[in-house]
Amino acid sequence: MKNLSVTTFVHFLFSLTIAIVLATFFMFWSWNTEKHKLDEMYHYKLIADAFLSNIQLNLTPEELNKLYKDFSVKSVNLEIAKNDIEKHGKTVFGGQSLLGNVRIFETPTTHYIYVQRLGYNIMLQDNRPKNYTLQIGLSIGILLIAILLLLYIAILKKLKPLKKLNKEIQAFAKGNMQKRITYKSNDEIGKIAKSFDEAILHINQLSASKNLFMRNIMHELKTPITKGRIIVESLDDAETKNILVRAFERMNELIEELATVERVTTQKFVPHLEMKTITDIIEKSQELLMNDKSCEIINIYDRTILTDVKLLSLAIKNLLDNGIKYSPNKKVLLKTTKNSIEVISQGEMLKHPLSFYTEPFSQEEKRNSGFGLGLYIVKNILDKLHLGFKYHYENNNNIFVIKLTK
Repeated sequence: MKNLSVTTFVHFLFSLTIAIVLATFFMFWSWNTEKHKLDEMYHYKLIADAFLSNIQLNLTPEELNKLYKDFSVKSVNLEIAKNDIEKHGKTVFGGQSLLGNVRIFETPTTHYIYVQRLGYNIMLQDNRPKNYTLQIGLSIGILLIAILLLLYIAILKKLKPLKKLNKEIQAFAKGNMQKRITYKSNDEIGKIAKSFDEAILHINQLSASKNLFMRNIMHELKTPITKGRIIVESLDDAETKNILVRAFERMNELIEELATVERVTTQKFVPHLEMKTITDIIEKSQELLMNDKSCEIINIYDRTILTDVKLLSLAIKNLLDNGIKYSPNKKVLLKTTKNSIEVISQGEMLKHPLSFYTEPFSQEEKRNSGFGLGLYIVKNILDKLHLGFKYHYENNNNIFVIKLTK
C-alpha cells in the first residue's frame, strides 16, 4: 500500500467506497422489499378477518364506512375489478379459514381483497397512499454516489498538477538546467512548485559560480606552469631539466584530469566511444600514474572493447593510485579477466559498503581510511560508460572490480 501512487490510492479508495454504498443499497432494497411484503400480508389478513367476522352482522352504513376508514379500503364493483385483474393482475395469496375464504390480487396500480362467506362476497380495494420508502432510499443512494463521483473528480483535478510538476522535475534531473517550474495556485502544490523553482535558480547560480571558478583556477595554474617550462628549457643540467619537465607535464595532466572530471559530472556529457584493446587502456593508465615500479600487471586477458579510452584510463589510474597510497607495502596488482579489470592491494577491509565511499564529498572518517574524492571520480566515470563497479575483500586484500559488461 505504501508504494502506491497518490492517484492509484484515490482510485482504489473511491472505488471501494462506491462499492460499499452500492452493496449497502442493495441490502436495503432486499430487506425493504421483504419487509414490505410481510407487512402487506399481515395488513390484508387483518382486513380479511375483520370483514369475514362482521360481514353478516347487518352493519349500518356508518359502521361499514367506519370499517372501510379504519382499514383504508373501499368497496369496488366486482365486475370492474375482475376485468382489471384478468388483464393486468395476479393472485398473491389465497386461503380459507373457519370464517370464510379470502384472496388477494395485485395489479400494477393497486391491490384487491376478495372476501367470501356463506354466499356473501365483497371486493375491496386497498386505498392506502403509495409507499415511497424504496424510491426515497434509491434517491438518497443515487445522490450519495453522485456526491462521491464529484469529490473523486475534484480530487483528481486537484492532483493533476502533480503529474506536470513531476515531468518538469524529471526534465531538470535529466540535464535541462534552464527548466523553470510555474504553478499559479497558492495551495500546497503551488508552494512546492515555487520552492523547487527557487531551488533550480539557486542550483544554476551555484553551477555558474563553480564553472567560473574552475575556469579561472585552471587558467591561473596554466600561466605559472607555462612560465616554469620556459625557464626550465634554459637549464644546462639535463637530469634536473628532465625531472622538472616531467613535473610540469604532470601538472598539465592534472589540470586536464580536473577538466575531464568536471565534464563527466555534468548531465549533458556524452563519452567519446571507440574500439580499443584492454592492453592499450592499461598502458594509458600507467602513463597517467607515472609510477610503473609500484604497479604489477598479471594475467592480462586482452580483448577489444567499445569505450572512452581517456575516461576509463583515468578511472583505472585512480584505483591504482589509491592502492599504492594506502597499502602497507605501497604496491598494487592489476589483473584482467574476460569480463573485468581487478585492482588488488593489501590493507584492512572497508568498514562500510562501497557506496559509502563513492559519495561526492569525503568525510574525515573516510580520509583516515584512505578514500577521498578518487572513488567518487571512478564511480561517475563508470556510470557514464555503463560499466559496473564492485568491491570485495579476500586474503587480506582489497579488490576493486570494474565490470566490463552491463
